Amino acid sequence: MKILLFVLGLFLATTVIAPRAQAQNYPWCAHYGTPYDDTSCGFTSFEQCMASVSGIGGFCERNDTDRPPLAAGPGRHHARKTHSKNS
Repeated sequence: MKILLFVLGLFLATTVIAPRAQAQNYPWCAHYGTPYDDTSCGFTSFEQCMASVSGIGGFCERNDTDRPPLAAGPGRHHARKTHSKNS
């Protein structure tokens, strides 16, 4: 019974503390020239993708499922007002 409670507590602790996994989505995909139509969409630049297919065949194209992260919205920082003294 103690072991069961320990395992349950450990499971709950890891599910609460562990960060959620997020899929990586990058803007460039390499399509390798293989009979299995291998594709890797893990490239941040066209040059990086081209280096991956260089010498082994294949091509690179834009990942049409890429959704860049949303830019951070306006913060709570307000423009500081300056007061000038008129003499």
